[in-house]
Amino acid sequence: MRIGILGTGTLAAALAESWARAGHDIEVGGRSPEKALAIAEKVGGHAAHPREVVRDKDSVLLAVSWSGIEDMLRSAGATEGALRGTPVIDPTNAVEHGVGVLLAETSAAERVAELAPGAHVVKAFHLFAADQWTRPDASPVTVAMCGDAPEAVRVACGLVRDAGGNPAVLGPLSRARQLEEAAGFVIGLAFSGFDPNSAVPRVGS
Repeated sequence: MRIGILGTGTLAAALAESWARAGHDIEVGGRSPEKALAIAEKVGGHAAHPREVVRDKDSVLLAVSWSGIEDMLRSAGATEGALRGTPVIDPTNAVEHGVGVLLAETSAAERVAELAPGAHVVKAFHLFAADQWTRPDASPVTVAMCGDAPEAVRVACGLVRDAGGNPAVLGPLSRARQLEEAAGFVIGLAFSGFDPNSAVPRVGS
């Protein structure tokens, strides 16, 4: 697949590495051309302006902070329809870093859908740290996800598997807020010094 990655942070770099290892073609763009080039060179991909990164792609990952979503989508031309019909994977959490409190009345994923008319947004990869996707010895994890467009969800499920995860589709994009609230819950516990695993009941199979 031809995958465009918007963002140059740790998650963007980790998934770029994982997907390149699975045989996908990677193109990276972000606010820092230097960081985009460094990621692209590491994974054998290409770096480009965000408008080029989203052009003619089979899927696009939007891996930026909550505060940077709008600027990045505008830079990529998404507000003008550049992502129309494209599966867009959103791992962003609209929560305060280190606290976990929600920062918006809507989910990040639903905001992305508003800002990128016609994009087929799928919420995924929002819960685990970046190193989950680069450690060869990492145990498979379940990636909770949601989306409205069946084909986009199918594409995202394949990319979850390629990264070493097990996709769990929980319904339409309207459930994205619930998934982000779960991330806020985990973040709040972790930064307060508690093991989030100890706060979740073990359910028998």
